[in-house]
Amino acid sequence: MRLVPDRINTAWISTLADEDLLDIESRLYERFAVLDRRHKQLRGRDYNLMRGPAPLIDAWDRWSRVAVATKTRSLIVRRQTVAPEAG
Repeated sequence: MRLVPDRINTAWISTLADEDLLDIESRLYERFAVLDRRHKQLRGRDYNLMRGPAPLIDAWDRWSRVAVATKTRSLIVRRQTVAPEAG
């Protein structure tokens, strides 16, 4: 499991093997998804990702940089569908 630096950039992404890139994309997406679900529940109809708290925006930014790289490499991201949390 590769460590993810504080700042994700194209130079770092280019050092990743396809398998590492997919693994990191998955981990970053999970972190973003947890924060996003929490914010959606909290804000309801007033939800707006770009007006979310800094940790949510940062998680989205980190994930989206890696997600673009997976698409650029034509990699297929596979996710297990998870039922929404009861609550």
